[in-house]
Amino acid sequence: MGVNLRGLVSIEPVKLEDLSGKTLAIDAFNALYQFLAIIRQPDGTPLKDATGKITSHLSGLFYRTSNLIEMGIKPVYVFDGVPPVLKRAEIERRHQIKVEAAVHYEKAIARGDLPKARMMAQASMTMKDYMKDDARRLLGLLGLPQVQAPSEGEAQAAHMTKSGDADYCASQDYDSLLFGAQKLLRNVTISGRRKLPSKGVYVDVTPELVQLDRVLKELEITHEQLIDVGILIGTDFNPDGIRGLGPKTALKMIKQHGTLENALPYIKNAILPYPPESIREIFLHPNVTGSYTMDWKEPDVEGVVNFLVREKDFSEERVRKALEKMMQGSAKQKGKTTLEKWFG
Repeated sequence: MGVNLRGLVSIEPVKLEDLSGKTLAIDAFNALYQFLAIIRQPDGTPLKDATGKITSHLSGLFYRTSNLIEMGIKPVYVFDGVPPVLKRAEIERRHQIKVEAAVHYEKAIARGDLPKARMMAQASMTMKDYMKDDARRLLGLLGLPQVQAPSEGEAQAAHMTKSGDADYCASQDYDSLLFGAQKLLRNVTISGRRKLPSKGVYVDVTPELVQLDRVLKELEITHEQLIDVGILIGTDFNPDGIRGLGPKTALKMIKQHGTLENALPYIKNAILPYPPESIREIFLHPNVTGSYTMDWKEPDVEGVVNFLVREKDFSEERVRKALEKMMQGSAKQKGKTTLEKWFG
């Protein structure tokens, strides 16, 4: 779900090619879920290999990642660890939504409603263990660094931007800002032309940059107050927020009263599942690690081909072409870096 801050934050459109030479800490599960949702047949069926295992996530991961590297961008994928205890309610809520969506999917297929079927298929998708394992294997073959977060991947990626190990945190969720990500990039893994199944129209999805310092300055609040606004709206750790309270009203209440605790007595039906300080603590002092390496290695070309083509039934021509373009772009960026080092 994530916190809904869209109506409050300033968004700057960016071009991926302008990020050449930059390091992106990408929320891995966030990206994989996007690929699983988008890369599907008209009836909602995902891509599969000959054994029936889903490969939509691998298709998105390979072609998008190779495209980023071709543009000189340095991606590092950050994987979730053990979720905080306070997230249990949200995890259960998501599970119930998937169960209900699966039932609606079967009904839509039975009556031949393909747009509805696709929508329900997206809503019912789940991440299997083999999908994560396959994704990590592919990233290893591509020579990319991977970071295992002790808890929330978004928190770890945000930590990496704060420590200077990454230039941007790439995720769809605004929660990254609450975790302190200095620069949040959205739509990195899904940019391009996309069809809206429910409306049958195409839209352009472009990368967006949200800068935390700019957000705080324009809203005239502190990072702690932004977290309080998020708690009022609803986060993964209190999904419902305060019912009936929108982003603008939540911001007004925090600015007027200073803190969440001071604002609650003035808000009707202000009930939170956990003490505000326990939710705030997750964002201010998340469980992250500084024990990781940031080494980019040469890709194992034949290893990638064997995995995607021989095992997962990808097109060898397409895979080799993507790898060739990726390596040409990477070599160009390395040459540029060397020139800047000596003559910059």
